[in-house]
Amino acid sequence: MEFKIITHFEDLDPLAGPWDALLEECASHVPFLRREYLRTWWQTMGGGEWKPADLLLVAASEGEKLVGLAPLFFTDNREGEPALLLVGSIEVSDYLDVIARPQDLPAFVTGLLDFLQSPALPPWKVLDWYNILEDSQTLPALESAALGLGWSYSCVRLQHSPHIPLPGDWETYLAGIDKKQRHEIRRKMRRLEESGLPVRVYMVEDPAALEAEAEAFLALMAQDPEKAAFLTPTMREFMHSVIRWAFDAHCLQLAFLEISGEKAAAYLNFNYLNRIWVYNSGLDRKFNEYSPGWVLLGYLLQWANASHALDFDFMRGDEEYKYRFGAVNRFIVHASVHR
Repeated sequence: MEFKIITHFEDLDPLAGPWDALLEECASHVPFLRREYLRTWWQTMGGGEWKPADLLLVAASEGEKLVGLAPLFFTDNREGEPALLLVGSIEVSDYLDVIARPQDLPAFVTGLLDFLQSPALPPWKVLDWYNILEDSQTLPALESAALGLGWSYSCVRLQHSPHIPLPGDWETYLAGIDKKQRHEIRRKMRRLEESGLPVRVYMVEDPAALEAEAEAFLALMAQDPEKAAFLTPTMREFMHSVIRWAFDAHCLQLAFLEISGEKAAAYLNFNYLNRIWVYNSGLDRKFNEYSPGWVLLGYLLQWANASHALDFDFMRGDEEYKYRFGAVNRFIVHASVHR
């Protein structure tokens, strides 16, 4: 494999097609590895999480064929060490990884670590890779390559990342969860439907309304004090950009529940690879008596089953409601290599 460094996203344009083709066959194909998403992340450094840093995107080729990508950036990590992190780290990109086909991954990771020893690269001390799914094939490859060079490797569980494998039928899905919770979901949905109030559930499809709908979603998010603190001006810019990216990439699922003509709850999801990836949510607390968050989630699960989606991925966080809806546990990890 021949390795090279790309230091500006503008220089990636010739790789647009090969990147997309490689991602289609990637061992870890997630929306956060899309080139356009990572470029969006880079424009605000994750909504202001990081100060400006050095982009070091490593591309590996065999002949004319792109076989591996490691989207990295160089900065001081949280511990103050000079580090190479995955672009997208840490707070706003739920799943990250390198990009390679399963059959190429071990050789790519071994070659990558060899290449990263080049004196032409910044003087990093640690590969600090967050938000990798615990079953990623990158982890054993990274451990083997690191130990082969006499470097240290560690991997620790970072967060829960529960998901619901979907059967493709609403009633079958309900039958598979706890009886008490099944009754609770049905009761709450029925209570709103029988309230006599005008109720509407819709997904944003009109490009002319996108900015206004995105702002309405952020307003619902901001009713939660923790989320309000999270939504700094730079983070708001990032969130608007992500919504625009997902809309343009035809994978946006921005869904609202309206009660009496007012937005009561919303979910910002990605509909990608025949899976639903739950990115964030918001609700108007004045409608709490109708459990709008639960009700909208029920409608979205109903829609996902009817659409034969394979999985409903809640991504990071171990909030109780996820398990009440039948989610099963999975974890992301933090892998690090010290040289």
